[in-house]
Amino acid sequence: MSNHVQITFTDLQPEQQDVLISHLAEAGYDGFEENENELKAFITEENYDKELLNEMAFKYQLSFMQQLIPEQNWNAVWESNFQPVIVDDFVAVRANFHAPIKNVEQEIIITPKMSFGTGHHATTEMMMRQMREIDFKSKTVLDFGTGTGILAILAEKLGASGVVAVDNDDWSIANAEENIRGNDCRHIQLMKAGSLTGNNQYDIILANINKNVLVDNFSAMAGKLKNPGILLISGLLEADEADMLAQACRFSLTFRERSARNNWLCLKFIR
Repeated sequence: MSNHVQITFTDLQPEQQDVLISHLAEAGYDGFEENENELKAFITEENYDKELLNEMAFKYQLSFMQQLIPEQNWNAVWESNFQPVIVDDFVAVRANFHAPIKNVEQEIIITPKMSFGTGHHATTEMMMRQMREIDFKSKTVLDFGTGTGILAILAEKLGASGVVAVDNDDWSIANAEENIRGNDCRHIQLMKAGSLTGNNQYDIILANINKNVLVDNFSAMAGKLKNPGILLISGLLEADEADMLAQACRFSLTFRERSARNNWLCLKFIR
């Protein structure tokens, strides 16, 4: 584990938050906390590039504050802000220090550490909403860019027979492992990797990452999707839709459904 740098932007408009998160995620920031008119972004100390951040701030005419957060203090930072996420009567995401949430079909306990995907961000929530409409029973699932493991955990709870959860970040792998264990999941295989290799194919592929990673790995994802199969992707801005539709067309996938929230996009394709 390592220290993290917290960057705080203030006086933001909602659309500025969305654009910033997209660019910062591509630059290696792996945790975000959105509040009204404020965005906190987190990155490991060794990956922090202040010159790149200054260029981004100058481009969008924004100011920011910087704070170093020692690894041992991270839980306290998250616990002071982390609130449960409830998606209708379908799923609730809470920390272990919250009381159980009643009247939902599924409940997921996420240790609020420094991994993207606690359910608070629009992309994670849209992925979960779309997952409600998919039959996971006895299906094989790939969760590419698993982060906290939240989507892999939900896939197992919805009946998947086996889930492979992949991420390239040590912190995410450690956090996902803890969350998988905390939710008593028995059918999730966790793997550290930055790309997709091997010959395994899956009934359902989930990928909530960012546009660049999706484009770079679209061929691999298409090759790993069974026929019939479902590919559900997010981490995209609405402006990215045309490029994703073109990618899907290249690999003979059929566009089936879209959802959008706060300028973010979730797309479903089938084979």
